[in-house]
Amino acid sequence: VFKPTGILSNLDEGIASSTGNVLRVEGHVQNEMVYSEASQMASISRFGKFKISMLLQYILPIILIFLAFNSVNSERQYGRLKLLILQGKNTRQLIFSKVIAIWCYGLILLALILIIYMGLYYEDLNPDTLVRLGMFTLSYSLYYFIISGLSIFLVARLESAMLALTGMLGIWILWTIFLPSIILTRAEQWHPLPSRHDFSTAMREDRSKGIDGHNPKDERGKALEKDILDKYQVDSLSQLPINFDGIRMQADEEYGNIVWDKHFGNLDMVLKQQKQTIQYFGVLSPLIALRNASMAYTGHDNIHHQSFLRQVEDYRRVFIKELNDKHAYGGSKTGDWGWKANNDFFKSVKDFNYEPLALKTIARHYSIDIGILGLWSLIVLSLLIFGLKRMTIV
Repeated sequence: VFKPTGILSNLDEGIASSTGNVLRVEGHVQNEMVYSEASQMASISRFGKFKISMLLQYILPIILIFLAFNSVNSERQYGRLKLLILQGKNTRQLIFSKVIAIWCYGLILLALILIIYMGLYYEDLNPDTLVRLGMFTLSYSLYYFIISGLSIFLVARLESAMLALTGMLGIWILWTIFLPSIILTRAEQWHPLPSRHDFSTAMREDRSKGIDGHNPKDERGKALEKDILDKYQVDSLSQLPINFDGIRMQADEEYGNIVWDKHFGNLDMVLKQQKQTIQYFGVLSPLIALRNASMAYTGHDNIHHQSFLRQVEDYRRVFIKELNDKHAYGGSKTGDWGWKANNDFFKSVKDFNYEPLALKTIARHYSIDIGILGLWSLIVLSLLIFGLKRMTIV
């Protein structure tokens, strides 16, 4: 099964480059996804890969910071702001006009990128994609307002222009480099994931020895054989009108499903705890909230990934059950491994069809991130309204 990427993948591919895009569906085992982009291309690990999300999240905010610094500082140096104030202009209105002007630069560049992008993929656009693009645009618009407003506030509030620029660059570095790394590390320490070796070993032991250690595989097989013989009132497997091999394989599959649900359920719970921790501490850095929302609305976050894995596993269970039931009740007898189903049966097996997550589900999981961006916007707006009473604008 190939994981679909969607037309928004080029805007923000999220975790897709490291999780893989191919999953082999087969009986008796649940496989891991393979062929991740990061593992296939050496050039990515050596030189990095240009991404639109990197441009929108890192480069464009830096440009807005320098534009904001130059916008106020140049007019202060040449005395234009002093002249405007002497002519009766309201200083607070001047500051807000600067914020809106710098913010518009960011919105124009964002809109230009999205217009070009939609032009390239206009045939694949649908209402769901347009709503996702709308939420994607809203997230970045709020972030650019935060950057623009806070930059103008510092330049207008502090006497030293270089101190204001240095302070804003320091905040940007804190938001983009230090805080995300620290918060991610803490989330992993507070909610640790098992190693791949420990996880695989625990699954194998539960599969063979029983989940509780008191129902090993051989005992389960003997109990199943006795139940089937009693059900058909015969003394041996050779007397059964069905194929016991198919029944035994399906019973093993169903037990394996219980083991899978146990271990992957615990894994999913830990991942959700990590996600919630990162979201809550995202209040310290609006970039964390932006990155979460950006990956979510382009469909390449961990929730979309886990949904894909769950849907593939659900399909695998139905698919394998059809095969085992055909083996058991399709006309063969126990031990007849040379029997084969005809082409009509295999044609009747449905193909896998991935259903993307509904927008309301995404909104429920990431409302806190949009809320954090909105909260930071209100904080910056409050600073601009109430924090510039003693601004050094002249």
